[in-house]
Amino acid sequence: MKSVLIKVPVFVTALVMTLSMIGCAPSAQQLKSTMENNPDILYATMRKDPARFMREINELVGLARAQEEQLAFEDSFKNPRTPEIQPGRGFEGSPTGPITVVEYSDFQCPYCRKGYNTMKDLLEEYPGQIRLVFKNFPIERIHPQAMKLSKTYEALVKKDMKKAALFKSQVFSRQADFNPTPEEAKAKSDEEFNRKYNARVNRLVDSMLKDLGYDATEINRLANSAEIAALIAADQREAQEFGFTGTPGYLVDGIAVRGAYELDTFKSIIDRRMKEKSGKK
Repeated sequence: MKSVLIKVPVFVTALVMTLSMIGCAPSAQQLKSTMENNPDILYATMRKDPARFMREINELVGLARAQEEQLAFEDSFKNPRTPEIQPGRGFEGSPTGPITVVEYSDFQCPYCRKGYNTMKDLLEEYPGQIRLVFKNFPIERIHPQAMKLSKTYEALVKKDMKKAALFKSQVFSRQADFNPTPEEAKAKSDEEFNRKYNARVNRLVDSMLKDLGYDATEINRLANSAEIAALIAADQREAQEFGFTGTPGYLVDGIAVRGAYELDTFKSIIDRRMKEKSGKK
């Protein structure tokens, strides 16, 4: 991972230079004392160019967050997590690849769609070296059809893993089709909205299952089984235990990545893990 250099905001630099003119370079305690006893120095600087002050603050906040993320990554390398991967779980890539990536995803999350595309690129970058395992983290309070889609996916995994992967691809590529339509949004009551919205999504999913060569009634029965409900609940618990509060989340060979990062972030982690496994410095 790249190290992060924190740039000191202009207003702080100006304050240090001012103090330096009346003696030796100020210590941290001197700076603290000066700011506490003479807050007008800071206020005057802020008022002189408030827009610039806010830009500097926002930049500093961003750099601080990047530094926190860097520290979190380093901690993950020291203490990699070990997810439970049950036999028969849906995956893409190589079943014997040296690197396992577990994605905790929500089929209706737009960031998960971005993450899905990044994962496709990652598999192409490392042919035969990655096992990409899909786990479910549907957030129903904002994505009302995410649980249904997760259940349908897991039902398909039990039938044919390749068909399940195709279903996953189709859902993410057609994600907008699972959002409420303008007409549904105009419903006069929650009951009317839910009836129209759920009926349309059910028809859409049934049509997709038919195109995959399955009887929708059979898949839906399996999708609504206690076994699949327990599997998804276990995925959700595990995601939360690993500190994932939103989607997507990833464990890249045990290293936690929270969010839809760019491809280079995943590559840097994988390259480092592969070097560690091979004993190279």
